[in-house]
Amino acid sequence: MDIRKVNDTFSVSAQIGTDNISLIAALGFKSIICNRPDGESEDQTLFEAIESVAALAGLQTEYLPIAATGPVDADIAKFNQIFPELAKPVLAYCKTGNRSLSTWSAGQAATT
Repeated sequence: MDIRKVNDTFSVSAQIGTDNISLIAALGFKSIICNRPDGESEDQTLFEAIESVAALAGLQTEYLPIAATGPVDADIAKFNQIFPELAKPVLAYCKTGNRSLSTWSAGQAATT
């Protein structure tokens, strides 16, 4: 798992698995955003499994799937709606972390 810290409240990662949840919690994350659509790859862990294990670890979760082509206005608006409500710091993931980062960046630009 390669976590890239963006700032004190937001980090991104490539796809995570249920076996990563305890480490994510131990690193101090309080919430997880899944930006990868379920079924994008046969080998990915589905959000429902991540959500179940994360709940047991006391982590909040949100499912905001972003298409491989990147976020659209509705995705950015939804991100800006959910992000302030999540306990910080937040770890967002997708296949590589890039969609998560671009969604956050676009959300920041939309609020300035």
